[in-house]
Amino acid sequence: MDSLFGIIMLALNFLDQKTKKELQKALKTEEHAVTRERILILLLRNEGKTYDEISGLLGCCKRQVWYWCNHGNPKDIESLRDKRKKGNHRKATEEYIEKLTEIIVKEPEECGYEFGRWTVARLATHMEKETGILLGNTQLRNILKKKKFVYIWAKYSLEHKQDEEEREKFKEKFEEYKKLIKEKPESMQIWFWDESGFSLRVIRRKQWTKKGKRKKVRGDRRKGRVNVMGGVRYSDKKRWVDFITTGNSQNFKSVLLTFYKDIQREWIEQGNKKKTLTRMVRRL
Repeated sequence: MDSLFGIIMLALNFLDQKTKKELQKALKTEEHAVTRERILILLLRNEGKTYDEISGLLGCCKRQVWYWCNHGNPKDIESLRDKRKKGNHRKATEEYIEKLTEIIVKEPEECGYEFGRWTVARLATHMEKETGILLGNTQLRNILKKKKFVYIWAKYSLEHKQDEEEREKFKEKFEEYKKLIKEKPESMQIWFWDESGFSLRVIRRKQWTKKGKRKKVRGDRRKGRVNVMGGVRYSDKKRWVDFITTGNSQNFKSVLLTFYKDIQREWIEQGNKKKTLTRMVRRL
């Protein structure tokens, strides 16, 4: 019977007028793209298009065109629909999804892993251990997106190393220094100092996080970096920069000594005495 139907479909206008109109109507109302594609295959074949032409027009493989031309029943729209749309393939329960949203916000280390970030594949493996349910990467990714999770770049943070009390004390002291500079500009210089590094190896740091937020990860130093140290003067925004191969205490001290010598040279060139700057530094 299938062979006979396949031979009939080779003829031009093999669809009767009623079936053709029903397919055209379904093409406009059908919500699933896969079903619309299969309807189009039948309609184009009815117009005399070859398998190659249909494949080129729709961007699908020739084998797929051949299959639905020979096995699709144009008088039964249900036969063209994906049976999985009924939901029989769905394995994720409400308990599974709830557990997934709990795990995704945790660090992998908390679950006993050595890696630093969750990927969809790692989540699927872990969730199978937790629930006994194994989902495909695409289905798991779709669940996360429905729960407003996105996979974006994480933000490096050193907040775990900060002392809030000391930070507040420094802010108060800094405000006093700013007032003193306004009253006596020659009595003090304030420099904003920082260090940054360029990794010689690109490290991918995307993380799953709630939409509208950005997850923070530890910004610890790694080997294989070129480090830059420098500062900006508060009064006139003058910049000073130096490069170091390794960020350690010895190199940090060396950079500061070079920086001090440059500031001392500038101070003297402006007509000031060297002893005045020395006393100012000691007082601070």
